[in-house]
Amino acid sequence: MTEAVTPPSPLDPPPLQPEKPGAASGAITPEDVRDGAVVALLVGAAGLLLGLLWMWLAPRVQYVSNGEAVFLHNSESEARIASDGTFFLLSLGLGVLSAVGTFLWRRAGGVPLVIGLAVGSVFGALVGWRFGLWLGPSSDLVAAAKAAGKGVAFDAPLELLAHGALLAWPMTAVLLHLGLTALWSPRDPDPVPVFEWSGYYQAPPSADAASQAPEPPRA
Repeated sequence: MTEAVTPPSPLDPPPLQPEKPGAASGAITPEDVRDGAVVALLVGAAGLLLGLLWMWLAPRVQYVSNGEAVFLHNSESEARIASDGTFFLLSLGLGVLSAVGTFLWRRAGGVPLVIGLAVGSVFGALVGWRFGLWLGPSSDLVAAAKAAGKGVAFDAPLELLAHGALLAWPMTAVLLHLGLTALWSPRDPDPVPVFEWSGYYQAPPSADAASQAPEPPRA
């Protein structure tokens, strides 16, 4: 005896698509870890650009020697503070660029991506700081004073007095990336209800309606 097969109704919900492994549990996949490592590497390498721009754009502090000691050429100069401000503003700009670039590359976000962005930003800020010092004027003031001569101004080495500026890049990158992910990341589709009416419900006739129904004619 064969079982009757009910034809599908157009109002029935569509069949559920098979889920990817780990999608339901939110597990971190090897692809996520790979993307986070790539972001950390690229953002960290951008620290070389930070050091180059800082050395190029930062105002110079100048010293002068009288043959016995070294003094500031202009004691009222604000070049030291401006040097820190230049590093801070460059770090903010690179933080915005790295956050937007990471979001445009992987809109879905994820924990490994945020960790890679944070680690790469911290490393990039440190690389930019040390690379800028290395590219700048020599830190040996005695040798620089002898090379310049008595009474001749010469550039002092770069210095970052406010070390808190090193946090400008990672904080900007992580916060902006989280905001972009919260606003414009792809949303999960709404769950399909398990039960859905495929037609209308008709109540059975009540007792009063059955008593008022006309009786069939008798033979």
